[in-house]
Amino acid sequence: MIRKEPLPDTLNICLTSHRFPILSRATDHGFLWPIAKGLAREGHKVTVIAANSPMKKPEVVRDGVTAYFLNEGPKNQSHMNFQQAAYLKFMALHKQEPFHIVHSIDKSGYRIGQKKDKLKVAIAYDVEATQMSQLFAILAMKQDTLGSMLTTALATAYKFLTTYYGGDRRLLSKADGIFVTNPQQKIILERYYLYPDYHTYTVPYGIELGNLTPKEKSLELRKRLGLPENSHVAVTITDMTDVQEVMPLLKAFEKVAIKKPSSYLILVGNGPKFKDIEFQVLNLALGNRVIMTGAVPSTEIEDYIVLGDVFVNMGSRSTGFEPSTLEAMAQKKVVLGSEVSPIANIIEDGRDGFLLRPADVDSMSNLLVEIFSGTMPADEIGERARQKVLDLFDTQKMVQTVLAAYRKILLNTGLYKKH
Repeated sequence: MIRKEPLPDTLNICLTSHRFPILSRATDHGFLWPIAKGLAREGHKVTVIAANSPMKKPEVVRDGVTAYFLNEGPKNQSHMNFQQAAYLKFMALHKQEPFHIVHSIDKSGYRIGQKKDKLKVAIAYDVEATQMSQLFAILAMKQDTLGSMLTTALATAYKFLTTYYGGDRRLLSKADGIFVTNPQQKIILERYYLYPDYHTYTVPYGIELGNLTPKEKSLELRKRLGLPENSHVAVTITDMTDVQEVMPLLKAFEKVAIKKPSSYLILVGNGPKFKDIEFQVLNLALGNRVIMTGAVPSTEIEDYIVLGDVFVNMGSRSTGFEPSTLEAMAQKKVVLGSEVSPIANIIEDGRDGFLLRPADVDSMSNLLVEIFSGTMPADEIGERARQKVLDLFDTQKMVQTVLAAYRKILLNTGLYKKH
């Protein structure tokens, strides 16, 4: 019989993720840094293993957190598969001072997880480590026709089987816990993946909103983009990897542009389909009404969000909360979100934002016209949106929830007992 050790008061925590920006709000994992800092502030030892650093340094020590960036510096490991590089770095650190738990934000901790029993370490993954987001992307395309519903159901079933047996099953079988950001993900894990409910932990990761006061619109940016003073602006952020994801918004805006000649749409972002999307913009004769910014530094994204009257995010490929959408809500913008994305768990339709089917062009265009016409209480909706985000994404509360989950995960491994 294994002799259980008392659960330590101070945990040695390893966070691993291919991308782990330290300075940012509007990029993929910008919200993780406040949690890492918060855990260190509580007295725990926190180590981050990631690939690239915006500062191009192989090691950064800040706010009590030590971060190793394996693809940086003269002795970098960029030639190696990141999972393998993360495993080797972990092993070197684990020999010096054994970790209690590894929290893998993506699949980067997979090799560590496969050897967790031998290493006597617990492994938790974020749901983003699975391929669940591909199911959300398919569900977003569903329309209210029998043919569409049947096609979507078949495509979802096929995608689930290929992703589950193509890797997710092995990953989940070794997981001591899975972190989800919303109830939707928890239900899908239990129903489709047959992952036990008691091993799933809900933490609504968001962005650090502590000192995020509402900003004024940048007159300089307005001038740079050539926007008239009385113009109405809708903003969306896209990685331009899928033309079909952007098409419903372009078609909706085509109708808006006819009814409201002073309206503009800003597409922030760059990607492999930039030219294809640009072609569609010109095809719809929206050349002078749609502004395609190309790549924008993450520090400037907030200025674009603030410039808009409306923020549109119809993407459904992510299973987590999109930081830029939360940023828009915090900046009192009217948000149009997808009813099949996680944001549907936050926005109360018609009260602090609007939820639409991504393919519903008519509803989208009608809503935009209504907002731009001033017949909707946009200020009230914006105020309620900001309050909702401030209430939900309290960093200190999230840190305590993550910590409680870590302790529960460690007790469930059978290696530890309560004091």
